[in-house]
Amino acid sequence: MLHALRILTAFLLFLNALQVHAQIYNAPAGARAAGLGGASVTLPDVWALSNNTAGIAALQQPAVGAFAYNRFFIPELSTVGLLAVLPTVKFGTWGLDLQRFGGELYNEQRLGLGLAHQLGVVRLGVKADVMQVRVKEWGSRKAVALSMGGQSEVVPGLVFGAHIFNLNQAKLAEFEDERVPTLMKIGLSYKAAAKVLLVVEAEKELEFPAAVKGGIEYRVVPALGLRTGFHSGTRSGTAGVDVVFKQFQVAYALGAQNNLGVSNYLSVSYSWEDKP
Repeated sequence: MLHALRILTAFLLFLNALQVHAQIYNAPAGARAAGLGGASVTLPDVWALSNNTAGIAALQQPAVGAFAYNRFFIPELSTVGLLAVLPTVKFGTWGLDLQRFGGELYNEQRLGLGLAHQLGVVRLGVKADVMQVRVKEWGSRKAVALSMGGQSEVVPGLVFGAHIFNLNQAKLAEFEDERVPTLMKIGLSYKAAAKVLLVVEAEKELEFPAAVKGGIEYRVVPALGLRTGFHSGTRSGTAGVDVVFKQFQVAYALGAQNNLGVSNYLSVSYSWEDKP
């Protein structure tokens, strides 16, 4: 009983600290994004399938990634995910996204299918997510959330990105018109130097104030990257590191929130080798 009360209290504090319920549905995928404060709308990688589907159009070879995200050392506030991306010559770049949040008492599951195309200097992506929310003793509800996004290199080194999650405002239940949160993001990234990337992003959920996220990434050497960031909505600071070995990338990030403590994020990705 005490354990259940602890989980409930932490969960309520978690929602209050985040300010936007959509963070559960659309938390950043990949420890790189997490280390940059969640500012990921301009990043082109396998994690873009969840963060901004347009970004997967930049990939030339198939890639897979898996991640685990634990909030405040409470197992019931953990998210795990598996993503796979397949570029094709004629039909764009496809992606499959599987994610799960929560524990036995409350959990959310997500199955997503995305498609992205490169059109000149513009990348466009669309995605459909089947969302399921389950509360023990109360049953479960399902809804389909549609998303779309874009990325474009405005000038060399400066990339603009925009994304909207759940543009159709999918409904979970008739009671109090419960809907999947709609989340809008817009941001810029700038390659300030050969080894330095700056990112900044604004995020708005329909019923809550806007949040600002940003970060700095520094590649010490091609095989080692360091990053730090902030998120005004959660009032948290973040930091991260990644190591690249051949086609593997292993990344770790942590976030510190004043009232609730530390969150940990680990991700591993693999990209097939470029064809000769």
